[in-house]
Amino acid sequence: MGKKTDTILDWGNQRFPVTKVWDEHLAKYYAPKNFNFWWYFGSLSMLVLVLQIVTGIWLTMYYKPDAKMAFDSVEFIMRDVNWGWLIRYLHSTGASAFFIVVYLHMFRGLIYGSFKKPRELVWILGMFIFFCLMAEAFMGYLLPWGQMSFWGAQVIISLFSAIPYFGEDLTLWIRGDYVIADATLNRFFAFHVIAVPLAIVLLVFLHIVALHQVGSNNPDGIDIKKLKDHWTEVPLDGIPFHPFYSVKDLVGVAVFMIVFSIILFYMPDMGGYFLEHANFIPADPLQTPEHIAPVWYFTPYYAMLRAVPDKLGGVIVMGASIFVLFILPWLDRSKVKSIRYRGILTKGAVTTFVISFLVLGYLGTQPATPIAVTFARIFTCLYFAFFLLMPVYSKLDKTKPVPDRLTESSPMRVCPAIPCKFASALWQKFSTLSVYSKLKLIVDQVKAVLCKLDEFLFECYKTIAKVVKKQ
Repeated sequence: MGKKTDTILDWGNQRFPVTKVWDEHLAKYYAPKNFNFWWYFGSLSMLVLVLQIVTGIWLTMYYKPDAKMAFDSVEFIMRDVNWGWLIRYLHSTGASAFFIVVYLHMFRGLIYGSFKKPRELVWILGMFIFFCLMAEAFMGYLLPWGQMSFWGAQVIISLFSAIPYFGEDLTLWIRGDYVIADATLNRFFAFHVIAVPLAIVLLVFLHIVALHQVGSNNPDGIDIKKLKDHWTEVPLDGIPFHPFYSVKDLVGVAVFMIVFSIILFYMPDMGGYFLEHANFIPADPLQTPEHIAPVWYFTPYYAMLRAVPDKLGGVIVMGASIFVLFILPWLDRSKVKSIRYRGILTKGAVTTFVISFLVLGYLGTQPATPIAVTFARIFTCLYFAFFLLMPVYSKLDKTKPVPDRLTESSPMRVCPAIPCKFASALWQKFSTLSVYSKLKLIVDQVKAVLCKLDEFLFECYKTIAKVVKKQ
């Protein structure tokens, strides 16, 4: 069996570089050994992307992109399709989860300088992914054809009319009609299901390829490629991505799925933040909702839009709040990447930025009262001050000396009692086995773990039974 499997693998390698791709991007891709909690969110973003694509495919089997049937088709999915409610909630909850992990992934890059040389292209590709993700979410937001979907799209699309000269024509082209109607729904459905997902998948591929070309950043901001073993040419502070980080990411996935499942089964609407209550009412072009607000992940930009009294000015500010992220690699003048070795100016600026973003997110969910608008203007100024003043405070900031080697030993170990180097030697021995032997070894290990887990659960059951019996 093992020889046959190896023969098939050899046949495949002669026609497609399976082993080469596996080695370059997993088994022999050496990542810094001191990744911390913040490095979970890249792999989690990939997980949620796959979740959204798979659940989206199932939803398109029953959804009707027709203004007269869209809302009813969603209700049909929720009430009559077997497990349709689960697929729909997986998709809607997954949309919010996508933005949560992406925002945290971007924040990690911000505080550890992952946008600085030589990773500028990695950052820019990531920003294009973020931009496409926003477009994908906005277009998908219209598809349920509820009250908030309809009027939210009406507000956002009308913003394009503020652009001089060709704004009205652009708005008409986006809608496909003079009002939000069946043509708009069909266009958004096509982009949401086909065009934008293809762009996101392509950009994710380019993002990963660009990352593996220059290497991953780390909490110290040190380039591990500068110090290599003279014989093996392997970075001294690097470990193979597989199995160390692939196993570590499985732990992150397990924790994420626990939290995700709790939200999914017990609070899928998250009190109206993930699924607005007004969206459970069919769209009515003749009745405007009392308070129109986008989904929570758009609210910071919506607050900036409302903070400017002029319509065109608000559109420019909202667009600039996203555009400024693209030029971030050229705004930071510090010689240090990681926030660990930066001074009080940078740390204070990052803290102010986080607070301003969160406050703007909250203000975007509230009615546009004079007090709310005033605070939105203040925190919008603080948001832009973080970027526009970065060339000044990043250059003036007092930094700490950066060490030549990574400061932390690897927390990613196969077993707490096995040092990293010994685990690496075990993996090298494991990699020489045939595919059949590898699979057999993995199955045996999984069986052993399940047996231990079964014994543990049985002991827990006996303990609980004793306590209940005493009571």
